[in-house]
Amino acid sequence: MFDLRPVGYVIGLLVAALGLAMILPLMVDLAEGRGHWPAFAESAVLTVLIGAMVALACQNGVREGLTLQQTFLLTSGVWLALPVFAAMPLMLGATQLSFTDAFFEAMSGLTTTGSTVISGLDELPKGILLWRGILQWLGGIGIIVVAMVFLPELRVGGMQIFRSEAFDTMGKILPRATEISWQISVVYLALTMACIVTYLVMGMGTFDATVHALTTISTGGFSNYDASFGTFSGPAEYAASLFMILSALPFVRYVQMLNGHTTPLFRDTQVRTFLVIIAVLVAITSLVLTSIFPHHWEQAVREALFNITSIISGTGYASVDYMMWGPFLITVFFFIGLIGGCAGSTACSVKIFRYQILFSSIRAQLRRTSYPHGVFQPQYDGRPISEDVLNSVMVFFVFFIVTLGLLAVALSLTGLDFITSLSGAATAVANIGPGLGDIIGPSGNFSSLNDTAKWILIFGMWIGRLELMAVFALFTLQFWRA
Repeated sequence: MFDLRPVGYVIGLLVAALGLAMILPLMVDLAEGRGHWPAFAESAVLTVLIGAMVALACQNGVREGLTLQQTFLLTSGVWLALPVFAAMPLMLGATQLSFTDAFFEAMSGLTTTGSTVISGLDELPKGILLWRGILQWLGGIGIIVVAMVFLPELRVGGMQIFRSEAFDTMGKILPRATEISWQISVVYLALTMACIVTYLVMGMGTFDATVHALTTISTGGFSNYDASFGTFSGPAEYAASLFMILSALPFVRYVQMLNGHTTPLFRDTQVRTFLVIIAVLVAITSLVLTSIFPHHWEQAVREALFNITSIISGTGYASVDYMMWGPFLITVFFFIGLIGGCAGSTACSVKIFRYQILFSSIRAQLRRTSYPHGVFQPQYDGRPISEDVLNSVMVFFVFFIVTLGLLAVALSLTGLDFITSLSGAATAVANIGPGLGDIIGPSGNFSSLNDTAKWILIFGMWIGRLELMAVFALFTLQFWRA
């Protein structure tokens, strides 16, 4: 019989921890003095009690390890359970959102998607704004741990290729998953603090610097203003671009640096490819901007760097309405959102390494066609790619494309136009943030969509953040019979 108690125990503890996190925005609301703190007080008490009771009820089923089925269920279940409770302050507080809107906002936060249904951000209580930032920050560190500890073991989308990266290559320095998770947390916190200080130096206020640092390092993209990062146009865009790039690099490399191994970061083929792609895209975008608009070269480079980095990393900030940049750049923005950052980072979407494996496989196949008697093995980072990894990556691409198409069709059936449907599906399953068009583009939001469309997008955000297969496996009979 399938034992749910170990899964319930961990989820209960995480729900209780989420309730404790509500104390921070509660204190901010108290200090602001606008009388909105009871929403967080009620939500915190209820969340902690329910989480604690679930954990206590399942405590007698705790074991040292989890089965494969329990790990799949835990990974997927956490990202469903936490948004339910994270949505409570949004329903009870100043926003007074419906459950659908509140759950959408919470799911968008915890999956670091960055899509929002809230208008008038500039006038919201600081507690709500901080809570949105906290959700993205927690979601960012959560997905790093999942990507480096759980997904390689679950053999999801080729992530098993990084099993040696997370454990074996470090020898005896990091023998356990709990230790690597702890050191990743240290790096994550250090980057956040460095980002806060940098934003303060760039002229942001303490509150804005804190919230935007939380959503920058998590590559989440929630802002305190309807104008997004356009409120801070100028040098702060360079700082944000730097930290978005740092957050889109493999955190396991930072852990290695923490333990005295500096060369792996600079030798990582993912890192080099990611940086080259950004450099090329920024150069092209800057040239197009200066040829179309009377941009000063510095402004063109700055806006290109910031918005390209924001989209490719899945952060979703916008400093300008790039829908005004013309069809060529709009098309570029759509496709780079489907690239993503490096595996084991807070970035989302397909990830650089999968494209590298795909192109390596295509190159090997073309050589086999030209030289039928030759032996050509696809390689990644100088190592042969196993059949298991290759098959996993190919299956991921197929599922990604099919899922994107089905979500786009489903959204179109709710009455949305083609651009909104396609970009909405892409922004959900790739966890990017803003879509394209007048409705969900960088100058709009998702509030005007009907509830059916929002639930379709919620489903897309959920499965996209967990690399598709970790969720789809739950819908097969083989999974429950195993």
